[in-house]
Amino acid sequence: MAALDVRAELDSLLLQLLGDMEEVEGKRAVLNARGEEGWLSLAKARYAMGTKSVGPLQYASHMEPQVCLQASEAQEGLQKFKVVRSGVHAPGPTPTFLSSALRRRKEPQSSEAPRDPLNWFGILVPHSLRQAQASFRDGLQLAADIASLQNSRSQLRGLQEKLKQLEPGAA
Repeated sequence: MAALDVRAELDSLLLQLLGDMEEVEGKRAVLNARGEEGWLSLAKARYAMGTKSVGPLQYASHMEPQVCLQASEAQEGLQKFKVVRSGVHAPGPTPTFLSSALRRRKEPQSSEAPRDPLNWFGILVPHSLRQAQASFRDGLQLAADIASLQNSRSQLRGLQEKLKQLEPGAA
């Protein structure tokens, strides 16, 4: 009777694993499409604005990320990855570099929302540049989802161990 329960559990885990693998393949196809759309839109923007108008010379001298990738522990010790806005910081101690002997000056207010990088290229940027930004942002979210799904493959190892315990000669 216990062997039937283990086999039923193995079947459900295998179906879940196959569903996850199918989802990974679908998300990879969408990720590739978003990347292609992003690069094509960026090329269209360079054509519309001129090759020297969209390039590394227009980048800000001090860049800060708009989004960050955060890893967190989920069920059964698996790591889940998610994309968070840069305004949301993880709680923890913030280092202070000022000693008590130094005169404290007014520190610049860092509570400002991060500026949109599209403003580096002017106020009226082409729509294709906005499309490129959206495609790459969607691609980043998809990459985090794919990493989370691929990380769940440790269930396959547990599945193999249970199969070895059930039928030592079959595995």
